[in-house]
Amino acid sequence: MIRLHLSPITSVADAQAMLQTAINVEFGTLPPYLYAQLTLLPDSNAAAKARLQTITHQEMIHLCLGANILNALGGSPKLVPPVYPGPLPGDIGFDGKVLTLHLLPFGKPAMKQGMDIEMPEDPIDFPQLKLAAAPLAQPVTIGQFYEALDAYLKTLPATAWQGGRHQIVDKQFFPGQLFAINNYDDAHKAIQIIVSEGEGASTSPLDFSNELAHFYRFEEMYRNQVLTSSDSKQGFSWGGPLGVDYTKVYPAIADPQLLDYSKQPDAARLAQQACTTAYTAMVDSLNLALNGEITQLGIAVRKMFDLRMAAIHALQTPLADKNTVAGPAFIYKKA
Repeated sequence: MIRLHLSPITSVADAQAMLQTAINVEFGTLPPYLYAQLTLLPDSNAAAKARLQTITHQEMIHLCLGANILNALGGSPKLVPPVYPGPLPGDIGFDGKVLTLHLLPFGKPAMKQGMDIEMPEDPIDFPQLKLAAAPLAQPVTIGQFYEALDAYLKTLPATAWQGGRHQIVDKQFFPGQLFAINNYDDAHKAIQIIVSEGEGASTSPLDFSNELAHFYRFEEMYRNQVLTSSDSKQGFSWGGPLGVDYTKVYPAIADPQLLDYSKQPDAARLAQQACTTAYTAMVDSLNLALNGEITQLGIAVRKMFDLRMAAIHALQTPLADKNTVAGPAFIYKKA
């Protein structure tokens, strides 16, 4: 599981720094999750595709909620695109090792990576499943990281909060799921949503809206089994097949950032350039939107669509090895 090194929080500046790390962790998970989702062949793996779409959708909401909290505390969010393979932003690792994330096509390794990212402190053992509980250490899970942040925010006076500052709300983005952060109660609600949707409750795989948390959605895809309610002591059991077909995937390479595109056919190189252009424009627009330029939000949404279209084209464009393609490398080109 991801574990972030937790330093004592003694000031608003410390809390701002923690929120910036959390925002970039949320942002850093999106390319690996999107790469798995995009590499599914059309008209296949409907159940897996729906789960991945929900996860990526909610990660984007978590990013925006984190930015809303940071803005309400007077900070300035900044998305920092990671390099893949590589670590997420911040001092992050697990079991004494740095966690290196990869861009992997849909398959069991990609689903296991998702489980590693989203794993709660004590994953629930369901019938047929035996997972070792994570050892407690100074590095903490994302959930524990947010809990420590929440405990500090609760101590702040009302004057620490700048209500209405650079907030992205539901009328602008993800209707009905985003809200302004004006005070601690709003921040507490946002943190509960972020932790619940990622890890579930300590005694249940369900989040606050009674849907499976991300960790268990990834595990369903990894096991190719549906986690269903039952009369077991845990309340759930592994049931019938989910319907995953790991053969219905584009022949996409892993870690396309490592590929030397100068040695690839012009069509493949140009296809990847289109992905890079759209991704860069999306990141730039999101950074402006998260810092008060709300008109940039619509531009960012359009660039997300452009990135998806460019990715589909890249996945249909052969590399020099005619049997392989490269999905979007999620390369950011600073102007």
